[in-house]
Amino acid sequence: MAIPQYWRLQNQRYRLTGEVCNTCGAKLFPPRDVCHECAKPAYEPFQFAGKGEVYSFTVLSDAPAGYEAYEPYPVALVKLQEGPLVTAQLTDVDPQDVHIGMPVEMVTRKLTEEGEDGLIVYGYKFRPVLKAVG
Repeated sequence: MAIPQYWRLQNQRYRLTGEVCNTCGAKLFPPRDVCHECAKPAYEPFQFAGKGEVYSFTVLSDAPAGYEAYEPYPVALVKLQEGPLVTAQLTDVDPQDVHIGMPVEMVTRKLTEEGEDGLIVYGYKFRPVLKAVG
């Protein structure tokens, strides 16, 4: 990933910022400027809460290049509270404990390290919701 692209995607990767359609109210992630529901412009930024549940998942045991250190690891379709489905790696959980309907929350974590310059790419992953203490 080139450095300019990395900076351009920061809001999306760090804060789960998408867009909302001003015509029909659909929430869009990732941002795409045109609503997939009504095909009207959707330029209004929208901050997702980062909460959701596992909609579907798989456990990768033959990871793509650069992700071998995480094997085996779960990847899930997470249904956000606001509606969209997001594909993301699950973290802080034993792959055997993952189940459909499991409540999860977004966290920012290291995704990979790229190139000779060692650009460290951070982004969103999801973990099981932590229980309140006290």
